[in-house]
Amino acid sequence: MQRLYDFLRRHPTGVDTFWAVVLLGFSLLWVGSTYPTVRHPVAYGVVAALFSLVVALRRRVPEKMLLLTVALGLAQLALDLEPFLADFAMFVIVYTVAVHDGPRWASRLALAGGLSAATLSQLRWPVEEPSSDAARVFFTVIMTVPFALAWVLGDSLRTRRAYFAQLEERASRLEQEREAQAKVAVAAERARIARELHDVVAHNVSVMVVQADGAAYVMDSSPETAKQALETISTTGRQALAEMRRLLGILRTGEHQEAGEYVPQPDVGQIEDLVEQVRGAGLAVDFAIEGSPRPLPSGVELTAYRIVQEALTNTRKHGGPDVGASVRLVYFDDGLGLLVEDDGRGAPQEMYEDGGADGRGHGLIGMRERVGMVGGTLDAGPRPGGGFRISALLPLKPAH
Repeated sequence: MQRLYDFLRRHPTGVDTFWAVVLLGFSLLWVGSTYPTVRHPVAYGVVAALFSLVVALRRRVPEKMLLLTVALGLAQLALDLEPFLADFAMFVIVYTVAVHDGPRWASRLALAGGLSAATLSQLRWPVEEPSSDAARVFFTVIMTVPFALAWVLGDSLRTRRAYFAQLEERASRLEQEREAQAKVAVAAERARIARELHDVVAHNVSVMVVQADGAAYVMDSSPETAKQALETISTTGRQALAEMRRLLGILRTGEHQEAGEYVPQPDVGQIEDLVEQVRGAGLAVDFAIEGSPRPLPSGVELTAYRIVQEALTNTRKHGGPDVGASVRLVYFDDGLGLLVEDDGRGAPQEMYEDGGADGRGHGLIGMRERVGMVGGTLDAGPRPGGGFRISALLPLKPAH
């Protein structure tokens, strides 16, 4: 049964042609049965054939078939061909034009023609009985109702189809928007991973280079110091590998994760360990905490850690020899304040003027992006007395 239904849906013109043949056959039978009394039998046959053509092509060219139907109706009035079975095509074309999403003039013409067909028929061929005017008006109204119902049914189906088509279009548009948002989220995640990798590589590799240079310098004169430097290089390298595996693991799909491969995100509590690591690399750092430490949102803690990490890395890169630095964490009621200063030569002027793009990295740009993501503020630039200062305020709640 389903196959038959699908076949009929795929061949609408064939179905219409079948019913057109049926209508033509019954109409010719009527003409043949009334042949001795009917006038103009040939004209009736031609009109029946043309009405059958209207039914057969109603879905392919509905507007043209409507105009043909109007012409046939006027021809019936002019040739005095009384209504007969083939006039059923008028109901069909009124419904078809109303349900078809075509020009509005065609739908209005179909409605007007359907509402006036019974009236014109009654005026041209008045009913003998009953003879009262009220009865004739009632009969005309009764004959008009089927045309009105056909048009209303068709127009309702057209509106419903248009509504469902709009829903499908909206669903498709929402699906496209979701895909676009997913692509934006992927791009943002990749940018975040790039910043994380920059921080990991810049900081840890910088420490390893400094320790390696120091170990090579004291290898002969102080083997114990060189050994400690090599141990620091080993520890720093393992930490860098662990963090890089954690970050790159986000990009992996369908792979088994090895136990112990990932480490938690760094937080404010690990800043002191970071400072100790930098001190071990030969940079004098003064570290202090003001206020009452308390748990902070994970985004704020990660941002604070990365800012301090990047700032100390920049101090080693740009501060020059015998540079010293200080790190201050200040807990406020509504946020966390960071102040990282050094007394070295400072970064190149174009580095902070261009937002951090100094040709060797995007440290300050990454800082500003991180601070902006949590709704904070960042101030970076040279100190009046020499050196460089980075000041940040991270609120507990992102700004709306």
